[in-house]
Amino acid sequence: MAKSTAVTAYDKVKLARQNGRPTGVEYIDHMFQDFIELHGDRRYADDKAIVGGIAYLAGRPVTVIAIEKGRNSKERMAHNFGAPHPEGYRKALRLMKQAEKFKRPVICFVDTSGAYCGIGAEERGEGQAIAENIVEMMSLKTPTISILIGEGGSGGALALAVADRVWMLENAVYSVISPEGCASILWKDASKADEAAESLKLTAADALSMGIIEQMIPENELGKDVFYEKLGAMLSRELRQLEELNESDLLSRRFARFRSLGVPGREER
Repeated sequence: MAKSTAVTAYDKVKLARQNGRPTGVEYIDHMFQDFIELHGDRRYADDKAIVGGIAYLAGRPVTVIAIEKGRNSKERMAHNFGAPHPEGYRKALRLMKQAEKFKRPVICFVDTSGAYCGIGAEERGEGQAIAENIVEMMSLKTPTISILIGEGGSGGALALAVADRVWMLENAVYSVISPEGCASILWKDASKADEAAESLKLTAADALSMGIIEQMIPENELGKDVFYEKLGAMLSRELRQLEELNESDLLSRRFARFRSLGVPGREER
């Protein structure tokens, strides 16, 4: 009997983690013009796991923020493997509030297995930093779009994904916990990660069917110039629509978007 070639949920997890997949900085380099990186949270330090600043997208000034994993061993060490510390989330929030002040849209690229789980991060208020980002993004008075480009792990991802529009790449994943972590908790056996991945409904197709995201972006041209051009055009069109809304409508629609998640019988987007 021929072996099934169907792509499983855990296969998607492996693809999301794959070496050579474009990182957040590559999206910034290919899609935005005149990027100026801004550093620090004005409280403790500059977290290199989050790269952010101001730039132009097709002539429109924007604030762009990306969780960066790094592309080789040296870069990954420098960027803490894309696991932000609390100061990274505070830096992101500082940039978002600055964008609000100057009426710039915010674009976030999310790729993290989760926030850094170390004693120092907990001592410096990681949980509070994530919670503050979620609260503040819900009421941010400027259009926001977040794109999951790889892993979207737990609150570490959600802290940059409370947006007017949330998109995912075709092979990205979005979950409250990693499949390995889930399997370890439920069955005390991390080798059952494939079974856990199916149960978690973490793929882009799952998220789209449940209304968690608005757009699933095909990856057949991933990494090519044409891919970045198309994604940039999509972002420009979406921002134009969001900028037509007055402040009150923008905020009420964002609130309604998240308030309706998980409601039984909710129609797919």
